[in-house]
Amino acid sequence: MIIGYARVSTDKQDLSSQIIRLKQAGAERVYQDVMSGKRFDRPGLAEMMAFAREGDALCVVRLDRLGRSMRELLEIMDRLKSLKVGFKSLEEQLDTTSAAGSLIFHVFAALADFERSLLAERTRDGLAVARAKGNMPGRPKVDDAKVELAQRLLAEGHSKAAAARAAGISRATFLRRLAQL
Repeated sequence: MIIGYARVSTDKQDLSSQIIRLKQAGAERVYQDVMSGKRFDRPGLAEMMAFAREGDALCVVRLDRLGRSMRELLEIMDRLKSLKVGFKSLEEQLDTTSAAGSLIFHVFAALADFERSLLAERTRDGLAVARAKGNMPGRPKVDDAKVELAQRLLAEGHSKAAAARAAGISRATFLRRLAQL
């Protein structure tokens, strides 16, 4: 039996394209998670592992849908191997049921880990350059005078949304600052 596994990181992303591709590849069941690949405690993955039987094959659309780190990918592959469950990745055209496929998996896993490390390094470098130029990443600091104006308007009977709008700040920012008081 081919078992599919689909994962997206946030609710704003859509699983449907992965599910369609997995079913087109012959997946009879598709387990899914909506959470970061950094987390090891994914319920859909755990349920899939509990369901998998000898002779089955786990299928994913891309290798990074299964795990974000080489360590995690190798741990999952070891678990699949101990269960005598094969592995297929559609995008990378991996199939670990052969020795060559197993070798290719390890190469791709190493490349994925390397790419993730490069991305983190580039992000750190970019942040350091921005700080050196005097730019601070993140939300801009809200002018306290605007918050005070919104508080006065609120005390005068305006709604929170109207007070924030009149002061030139977002309602969410105003509510966050009110909660900090």
